[in-house]
Amino acid sequence: MEKPRLVASDVDGTLLGPSETLTERTLGMVRRVLGDDVPFVLCTGRPPRWIAPVAGPLGLTGYAVCANGAVLLDIGADTVVEVHGQLEPVLLHELASALDKALPGCRLAAERIETGPADHDLRNFVIEPDYHNPWGDDEGRVAMRGEVLGKPAIKLLVSRRGMTSEEMAGAVRAVLDDSVDVTYSSSGGLIELAAHGVTKALGLADIAERLAVPAEAVISFGDMPNDVEMLRWSGHGVAMANGHPEALAAADEVTGPVTEDGVAQVLDRWF
Repeated sequence: MEKPRLVASDVDGTLLGPSETLTERTLGMVRRVLGDDVPFVLCTGRPPRWIAPVAGPLGLTGYAVCANGAVLLDIGADTVVEVHGQLEPVLLHELASALDKALPGCRLAAERIETGPADHDLRNFVIEPDYHNPWGDDEGRVAMRGEVLGKPAIKLLVSRRGMTSEEMAGAVRAVLDDSVDVTYSSSGGLIELAAHGVTKALGLADIAERLAVPAEAVISFGDMPNDVEMLRWSGHGVAMANGHPEALAAADEVTGPVTEDGVAQVLDRWF
């Protein structure tokens, strides 16, 4: 690949390792990319409220793809500039019925958002009692299922204790139609449902178009199944050595693990 004109990276497991800190090598490499006037875009399953702790130390003020492609955030303005493919309440209730059959005992959560100034109030993240998040259960407004499903959502999150995310995804895909896509960014018993076609690739393509950068000039990095479409869409997709087999299979190249600054290893060729 020639020198990239846009760099896109997943966050957890790609830029951030188990310690959830950015290494000096990674920080220095991102600064070199930005210093060469090349945009560095975060593409993550995280909601907008989880972006600032990563974007701040990296010095990022441009766009970020959030919620696996459902939300386009202007970091500097702290504004949601685009929302892709919301799930309407009627569909959410239909999905819940199917999920109860495929995953008895599952618990649901809904992530909601609107365009305009980013709203970091947790009233937009609504969870059922006993909903479990692999990253910690310290956020979310607890409500009964009817309220969780009562408004449009950018994604429906499903937790099931005692199962892996891989097992859950297999069971759910067997009973759902193509009205939604199922993915996950952790093996810890949590899957995410979004409107069909809403992926990180969709969000990244939106940003690339805004910046007039063709897909073949984009390099992307990721480690989990929710990165697969982005890795395939980019001119050069790079998976982390610590990544899920689906990500490794989709990539053009496999770099070192996040614990060895795999992103910086590759970008050092050009920057």
